[in-house]
Amino acid sequence: MSIEEISSIIMRSFTKAHWPHWNGKENLQEAIRQKETCKKLNIGFLKVTDSDYPVMLKTISNPPYMLFYRGSLEGFSQKSVSVVGTRNLSPEGKTSAFDFAKKASQAGVCVISGLAKGADGFAHKGAVDAWFETPENDSLGRTIAVLPGPIDEIRPQLHVKLAENIIKSGGCLVSEYPPLSEFGNWQYVQRNRIIAALSPATVVIEAPNGSGSLITVDFALELSRDVMFHKSCFNDYAKKINEGVIKNLENQYNNKKISRHKFEVCVDQYVKDGAPVIEDFEDYCKCFSEIPGSRSSVNTYTTNTNINRIEQLSLFD
Repeated sequence: MSIEEISSIIMRSFTKAHWPHWNGKENLQEAIRQKETCKKLNIGFLKVTDSDYPVMLKTISNPPYMLFYRGSLEGFSQKSVSVVGTRNLSPEGKTSAFDFAKKASQAGVCVISGLAKGADGFAHKGAVDAWFETPENDSLGRTIAVLPGPIDEIRPQLHVKLAENIIKSGGCLVSEYPPLSEFGNWQYVQRNRIIAALSPATVVIEAPNGSGSLITVDFALELSRDVMFHKSCFNDYAKKINEGVIKNLENQYNNKKISRHKFEVCVDQYVKDGAPVIEDFEDYCKCFSEIPGSRSSVNTYTTNTNINRIEQLSLFD
């Protein structure tokens, strides 16, 4: 169809001035090519109107019109938790992500993450490991990896085998982008909104200032989801990494290369505002039964170093 025909059907004024390169015939051929690729690679797809489309994802203002997937959709019908964190994890953070996800899976909770290096990868590995210990156990929570790019492209390549194991263990890979489509770095942020939307709560394993994981936190809060921070965020190794990150961000901010928000956003601020800190999966479950804001002792985890430094810098703005 031409863009003018589409405009007439949906009763909105879209013309070639808006999409000068629109070519309905070429788009149709591309769609046919993508559909054939889906058949060859055993890729399934859901429209937002389909009954199997994830219910929690339907509730957001901009759900993907289509979801492409490889593997089983069983995880979408289970209780779920999103696990995110930095790519440059401390040894404690690696163990924390793995153990949290493994315990969650053993409790029948599906682990949602993004297949990235660091926290994402260790979270998926923990859930998969639970399956390898007791294969074919239907009571186990699955794990779902939300890809930033097209469904037929694994990023990073380091996690190709992990992606295979996710499918083997009854989980799945999902993406809002069809096979053979192009990839852009902006899609990482779009992916984060899906990770946040698919669970009632997001757990951050470790996240230095300005981390992409904190973008997921912002999405979760906008969607009225719970956000919790693992105590590993505050271990000495993580703090040392963050000191270097802060210096780099400070230089970028002074040189007007990044926004104030990018520099200011930090774990300490979320905790100062009342976000709970948890120790493990059991503590995560316990936290849901507590009165919101009752964990006043969590302030002992923070040093307020980040907050003080930002406040001092703002005096000279």
